[in-house]
Amino acid sequence: MSLRPYRDIQRRVSRQIYVGAVPVGGDAPISVQSMTNTITADANATIDQVKALEEAGADIVRVSCPDEDSTKALKQIVKATNVPIVSDIHFHHKRAIEAAESGAACLRINPGNIGSKERVQDVVSAAKDHGCSMRIGVNAGSLERYLLEKYGEPNPEALVESALFHAKILEDHDFTEFKISVKASDVFLAVSAYQGLAEQCDYPLHLGITEAGGLRAGTVKSSIGMGNLLWAGIGDTIRVSLSADPVEEVKVGFDLLKSLDIRHRGVRIVSCPSCARQGFDVIRTVETLEEKLSHIVTPMSVSIIGCVVNGPGEAMMTDFGITGGGNGTHKVYVSGVADHNVGDPEKIERLVHLIEQKAAEIEREPGNSFGDAAYAAE
Repeated sequence: MSLRPYRDIQRRVSRQIYVGAVPVGGDAPISVQSMTNTITADANATIDQVKALEEAGADIVRVSCPDEDSTKALKQIVKATNVPIVSDIHFHHKRAIEAAESGAACLRINPGNIGSKERVQDVVSAAKDHGCSMRIGVNAGSLERYLLEKYGEPNPEALVESALFHAKILEDHDFTEFKISVKASDVFLAVSAYQGLAEQCDYPLHLGITEAGGLRAGTVKSSIGMGNLLWAGIGDTIRVSLSADPVEEVKVGFDLLKSLDIRHRGVRIVSCPSCARQGFDVIRTVETLEEKLSHIVTPMSVSIIGCVVNGPGEAMMTDFGITGGGNGTHKVYVSGVADHNVGDPEKIERLVHLIEQKAAEIEREPGNSFGDAAYAAE
C-alpha cells in the first residue's frame, strides 16, 4: 500500500493574473487579503488603516466604493499606500469606471449586476485601459433570484452556476484577467461550492468563509473551511472575514498558512498548554513573546515548553526553544541543541535577543528579502 507523503499538498493548476504587482494563481504564493471598515470617503482614516494592514503583512487590501465620494478618495488612498487596492463595486457601473481611473488595482464586481452589455463593455474597457484585474464575487446571501427559484435555496450548484455565468460575460468581452470567489457563511456550503468550481474552471480562486463571526469563532470557522480547501490544493488568495480589527484578519490568515506549511511569515510559536509540571508561567510568557516578536517578518520557529517531558523533543524541531527547569533556571536551545541555561527573569529578553539577532543575520544573506509583503522569500 502506497501512501501520499503527509505534507504533500498538490496545488490545483490555475492560470495567473496580477493584482497590481502581486501575482495571483499559477505558482505564485497564496496571498493574504483584508478589507478596510472605515468610511472610504474619509481618505485619511482609510489610509491609516491600509498602512496598518500593510505593516501586518497584507498583500492586497480591499475598500468599498459605494458612492462617488469614495472613488474620488480612492485616488488619494492609492497614492499614499504601497499595497494593491481592490475597489469593491456592487451595482453602479460608473463607480467601477471611476475606481479604475483612480488607480484601483482590481475591481470586485459581478458584471451581471451592472446592467446592459454596453455598460459591461465600458467597465471592461476601463479595466483594460488602466491595467485592472477583476474579482467575480459570488455570495450565498445575494444570489440571483432566478437561481433561488431554480434551486429553491442557496446551494453549491447555484453558487457555481452564478460564478460561471458572470465569468462567461467577461469572457464574451474578451477579458480573462479575473479571479472568482463563491463565499458562504455555511462552511459546508462554501467548501462544496469551491470544490465544484475548481473542477469546472482554471481561474484563480479567492477563498473566504463570509460573515464568519467574531475573532475566536470566526477564526475557528474560517480555519475549518479554508483549511480543508487549502489542504486539498484549492485556493490562490485568501481573506479571513472577522467581526474584529482587520489587522487580526491578516494575522489569522498567515497563521492559517503557516499551520499548513504553505507560507511562512514571522515567528511560529510552539507552546504547551501548561500544567502543574511547568517551571515557569507558560501562558504569560507566550503572550509577552507574541507581542515582543510581532515585528519580525523573517520565518522562524520557537518552542516554549514548561517542563522537560516534551520540551527537549519539541526544541529539536525549532530554531530556538526553552524548557522549564528547577530552581528558576531554564534550558535554552539553539538550532535544536541544548545551548545554555538562563534565569527566569531573563528568559524572555534572552529569547527575543536571539531571535532578533538571527533574523538580522538571515536578512543580510544574499537573495533573502523579507519586506512587509513577505513575498520574495516564499
